[in-house]
Amino acid sequence: MTDLRKYFSLKVVLAVFLVVCSVGLWFIPQPQPLTANEGTAVRAKVVETDESQITDVGLLKYGTQIIKAQLLSGPKKGETFTAVNDLRSQLEIDKLFKVGDTALVILKDTDEAKTSTLVARDHWRLGWAGVLFASFCVFLCWFGRWTGLKALLSFLFSCLVIWKGVIPLALHGWTASWVCFGAVVLMTFVIMYLVAGATKKGVSAFLGATVGVFAGLALSHLFGWLMNINGATMPYVQTLLFSGYEKLDLQDIFIGAMILSSSGAIMDLAIDIASGIEEVALHNKELGRKELCASGMRIGRSVVGTMTTTLLLAYSGGYLTLLMMFFSQGTDPIDFLNSTLVSAETAKTLLGSFTLVLVAPVTAIIASCMFAKRRK
Repeated sequence: MTDLRKYFSLKVVLAVFLVVCSVGLWFIPQPQPLTANEGTAVRAKVVETDESQITDVGLLKYGTQIIKAQLLSGPKKGETFTAVNDLRSQLEIDKLFKVGDTALVILKDTDEAKTSTLVARDHWRLGWAGVLFASFCVFLCWFGRWTGLKALLSFLFSCLVIWKGVIPLALHGWTASWVCFGAVVLMTFVIMYLVAGATKKGVSAFLGATVGVFAGLALSHLFGWLMNINGATMPYVQTLLFSGYEKLDLQDIFIGAMILSSSGAIMDLAIDIASGIEEVALHNKELGRKELCASGMRIGRSVVGTMTTTLLLAYSGGYLTLLMMFFSQGTDPIDFLNSTLVSAETAKTLLGSFTLVLVAPVTAIIASCMFAKRRK
């Protein structure tokens, strides 16, 4: 009973420590932006629209929509202003408001007389996003209980590590791939310790995942150079460069993004194999390293098949419209497979899958050495 109490007290202390670290990350001051934000972001309800200045250009629209909006928050709540909504014939950024919509608008003071203008930014989505996130938290904690709560803490901690650590350091010129590697190692340590604790299972899963991520980092650098992948296929790269960050190494950032995107599957595979070997060892304590390693290899073969397909579906789903465009135009497979966009996604999928295949035997070997009965 005493050991059990110590175990749960250690878990509670770790959870509290993680909460404190997350709060500390949240209050880390943001770096000074290159351009100052003008105006205040507030919610507003659209009460009137005017589309007389909008022209249809084929399937697209170009021009300016004039809207009247009543502020729902901010220092001038309840007042009504006229706002402009510019349409640039770009489906990915254009938005068209209608009466009754809730919009995110920017309230700007234009002169010393404190007259204000309004710029429509986008539809307000944070309300329903908050409902969805709250529902996710409740269901996760209800279903997973203590484990679900720890998973939620690790989820929030990982978000803060990326937002408060990876992104600012990469923008300040740090080597993005190594920053991502360090962040993944930190998150892996926290997640494995929360899930498995300071046990043989947790240590073997952490070591196996770390070795796999490092191998993926090395392979990504090698094949990124061999395949001449420049990283410009990532969204908003050009906008970022012209915002004052023209010295960023896009290829290195692309490699770091590959490490981040495949790290979740790597953690899953490592903990699955370590847990399987732990169960085998508990049911037969006479097994040696060779037998346990063979069991881990068989478990890894079963899991790797679905994991690699998971990466393929995740990456191809993000570029489904691109593949549809190539197919509709009758592009030769050699042509579109060699294109910059498709080759970058191909490298991301294959390197992530290769890392998964490597993690399985490494974790099996490490876990079998830890769980094997010591022979005299």
